[in-house]
Amino acid sequence: MTAMWTHILANVTEGDGGTLQTRLREGLVRAIEEGLLRVGMRLPSSRALAASLGISRNTTVLALERLVEEGYLVARDRSGLYVADLGHVADPMTSRDAPPGEKPAGHNSWHSRFAVRPSLFRHISKPANWADYPYPFLFGQSDPALFPLQEWRECVRMTSGAAGVSLWAADTIDEDDPKLIEQLCLHVLPRRGIRAVPDEVMITLGAQQALSLVIRLLAGAGRRVGLENPSYPDVRHMLAIEPCRSVILDIDEEGLKIGPDAASCDVIITTPGHQCPTTAIMPLSRRQALMDLAARHDLILVEDDYDTALFEEELALPALKSLDIDGRVIHISSFSKVIAPGLRIGYVVASRPLIDELRALRRLILRHPPRNNQRALAQFIALGHYRTHLRRMGRILHDRARMMEEMLPRYLPLCRWRRDPGATSFWVRDPQHLGDSVQLAAMARAQGVLIEPGDPFFVTPGTGRSMFRLGFASIDASRIEEGLRRLGAVMTG
Repeated sequence: MTAMWTHILANVTEGDGGTLQTRLREGLVRAIEEGLLRVGMRLPSSRALAASLGISRNTTVLALERLVEEGYLVARDRSGLYVADLGHVADPMTSRDAPPGEKPAGHNSWHSRFAVRPSLFRHISKPANWADYPYPFLFGQSDPALFPLQEWRECVRMTSGAAGVSLWAADTIDEDDPKLIEQLCLHVLPRRGIRAVPDEVMITLGAQQALSLVIRLLAGAGRRVGLENPSYPDVRHMLAIEPCRSVILDIDEEGLKIGPDAASCDVIITTPGHQCPTTAIMPLSRRQALMDLAARHDLILVEDDYDTALFEEELALPALKSLDIDGRVIHISSFSKVIAPGLRIGYVVASRPLIDELRALRRLILRHPPRNNQRALAQFIALGHYRTHLRRMGRILHDRARMMEEMLPRYLPLCRWRRDPGATSFWVRDPQHLGDSVQLAAMARAQGVLIEPGDPFFVTPGTGRSMFRLGFASIDASRIEEGLRRLGAVMTG
């Protein structure tokens, strides 16, 4: 008995998510749903179960009582607790005559039915358990220690009472939380030099969905869409599944180059705040030249402002959208890099006709992003936590950037790198071509070091084999030096 229950509920004592009571409830529910605990099966007494798991009896009693309330267990007088009949629907596969495990007819023909194969695209690869590695130099992930836990918890509590729930629990079809839109217009967008009214803003599931919606709306058949090279791979993939024609636009030390290829486009997607992945900041003169080009040739500019709001080391340039006088710039950003990637709240700022169409398109896909997260974030900004968090995070990231700049010459002396002010990553080039960065990443991973190979950022496979990206928002400062030392040792053999 003890061995069986210890096996079934192993994660109760070994897990690290939630309280013991919560983990015990989750473990029992999972065992019941998966059929490990069958209908009518009698559970051990609370005393015996607590003893077998090595936890307190009070914790066990509270967990079992809650499962009785929720219908997973049935209490019988003077008899004990039993697994309830939840009315599971039988698995249709088990009712067939085919042997267990046999795949349904047509399983092997799926590949011929796909219109596109996104799984075959060259993606940025990051292990799902990246936080388990001691030296994660990854961009787009955040050090959990940087999350404003107490402040966020306060905002969630404030929006989770009866009055708060009534504000976000209803299905609002295609509308966003008005308070979040208000806070964006008052406190977030002005930091980027943008003045907007509520009808010009829409909330999305991160910048990723914003880019996807804009591309789907504008990249129709016969349209020419300009794309930086190198650039964020997923934008290239989004364009690949649309009927448009992608136009590859070169970059230089100042970001996107302005030339005939750019002038031939209908839409240009650009990262002027920090070019992805090189971190180059487009100077004001070139931004103005790009705006002039757009006006002369009637172009639409999509500004992916993915991480510019994190921290300012020097006087930051305002967003490209701040120069927009005739509504041809679509500004996209998110709170993923600022607060946490898993929050999945982004936004689009554009002229009202475009926002109206984006909202209608979004409705067809998911109606609106979760309103509870929207309202909690609105409260977070309104209480001043957002501004305070930016200042704190800015100081920490600035210190990490200085450490990286001091240590890179020591541990990667043969490499060259770039990081423009405010960027949270270094774009590194190995001029000695000591090896393919994909192979380098694999060898470094074996030493507990995670880096991002440069190849997926380029249109032509193999172009970025001597380049890689080192992010520092995801790694604690105390681990930076050892991580770079290990990486340098891998590179030099």
